[in-house]
Amino acid sequence: MEVRKLASIQYINGVTSIEGADRIECVHVLGWQCVANKGEFKPGDKCIYMEVDSFLPVCEQFEFLRDGCYKKDEALGEGFRLRTRKFRGQISQGMVQPLSILPEGDYQIGDDVTEILGIRKWEVGETVITNGTVAGRFPGDIPKTNELRVQSYPELIEAFKKVKGYYISTKINGTSLTIYFLYGHFGVCGRNYEYVDNDKCAMWTYAHKHQIPEKMAEHHMGDIAIQGEFCGAGIQRNRLRLTSPEWYIFTMIDLKTHERLPLAKMQELCGLLELNMVPVEEMKNQFKYNSVEELLERAKGKYPTGITKEGIVIRPLVPVYSEIIDGPLSMKVINNDYLLKE
Repeated sequence: MEVRKLASIQYINGVTSIEGADRIECVHVLGWQCVANKGEFKPGDKCIYMEVDSFLPVCEQFEFLRDGCYKKDEALGEGFRLRTRKFRGQISQGMVQPLSILPEGDYQIGDDVTEILGIRKWEVGETVITNGTVAGRFPGDIPKTNELRVQSYPELIEAFKKVKGYYISTKINGTSLTIYFLYGHFGVCGRNYEYVDNDKCAMWTYAHKHQIPEKMAEHHMGDIAIQGEFCGAGIQRNRLRLTSPEWYIFTMIDLKTHERLPLAKMQELCGLLELNMVPVEEMKNQFKYNSVEELLERAKGKYPTGITKEGIVIRPLVPVYSEIIDGPLSMKVINNDYLLKE
């Protein structure tokens, strides 16, 4: 499965002017748009593209970011966080830098330079959210929840046009929860860790309250991993305004074949387990979207609470393999209105 590259070598696809701006302009990389100094790049140039959510180290070459991007986090330490911003009315996502900030080398398009630059992903510490006691790392034989953004892989749009049937679901903003039953062992995991079964862990408390271990055993759901977004008070600002925790399922995996289950099968099993799925907003036979811009417009909207939603996730009705991302075909589109508020 393709891993998200926070910093990679890419081409400048185009440069557009900003009305009334003398010193800055928009540069376009993959499906992204960034604001850069005027005249710094031209179409066809190689560059380093750093995605939003990159957490850059404190060093001389990034010191110019201090005023707007400096963050200090208990887990991550000091650094500069890249996020979606607006300059002169233009959305800027991530940052473009010249190759000259890298050590000498023969860099090719697509090369991942995240580690070379000491860049990490900005994210809230998992145990801060769950309050759980860590039992170990996330199981290596279960794929992690990971959707790649369409702006980083715009060629996925054409891949979806070849698929017979797709669906669009609402992207719920919570924290990742995986529950699995394998070789007689029932496990509960966040994004990076498995947790001890005790009353300190909100995820385990939820599993017991809803009798998920018993129901999975009753319906012979061994060798299955269920993944979804765990939401509630104290988690990602609780945008759904929940008074008690909820879990919204978006993936089920057959651990014997390591394949995702089709949407219809997930809906069936969620019914048996009395679990919620993420809301399905659209389901059609032929993919009708032609550009990143169309999908960004489609991703706009609000949750039932009236709060701006995070975005959408797009998948085939029946999972198919994608050579582009070396894994199941899927993509997410984050709502720019949400990112600007965030």
